[in-house]
Amino acid sequence: MTNSDVIQPAFPHLAASTDGAASQPRRLRSVGAVVAGLVAIFAVTTGVDAVMHATGVFPPVGAPPMSDSLFLLAFAYRFVIDVAGCWLCARLAPRRPMRHALMLGAIGTVLSIAGAVAMWDASRAWYPLALAASSLPSAWLGARLEQRRARVA
Repeated sequence: MTNSDVIQPAFPHLAASTDGAASQPRRLRSVGAVVAGLVAIFAVTTGVDAVMHATGVFPPVGAPPMSDSLFLLAFAYRFVIDVAGCWLCARLAPRRPMRHALMLGAIGTVLSIAGAVAMWDASRAWYPLALAASSLPSAWLGARLEQRRARVA
C-alpha cells in the first residue's frame, strides 16, 4: 500500500484522533481547576470579610472607610487566601500547574483592576491597586508550593 492508496479525510482538522478525544477531558479538568481556585478564593474571602464585620474588627458595611491598618490586615489575609486558592488550582491541574495558577492570577489581576475602577472613591486607592499587583505573585507562590509538594510526594 502506498501513500496514494491511503484515503485522506476531506477536513483533516476534524478527523477523530486519540489526542483529541483524550484532550477534551483534560481541557475540562483545566477549566475546572481554574474555576475551583477562583470559587475557593471568592468563598473564603467573602466569609472572612463577613466574620470581620460581624465581630466588629471591621466597621459595619456602609460606615466610613476603614483605616489603613485595617486595609493592611484585609490585604494580608487576602494574599494568604489567594496563595491557597492558586495552590488548589495548581493541585487540580491535569498538567502544567504553574500555567494554570498564573492563569488564575491573571484573572485575579483583571478582576482587581475592574474592582479598583468601580470602587475608586469607596476606599483607599492603594488597597485595590495592591490587590491587583499581588495577584500574579500570589499565583506564582501557590504554584511553587504545589510543585514543591509534588516533588516531595
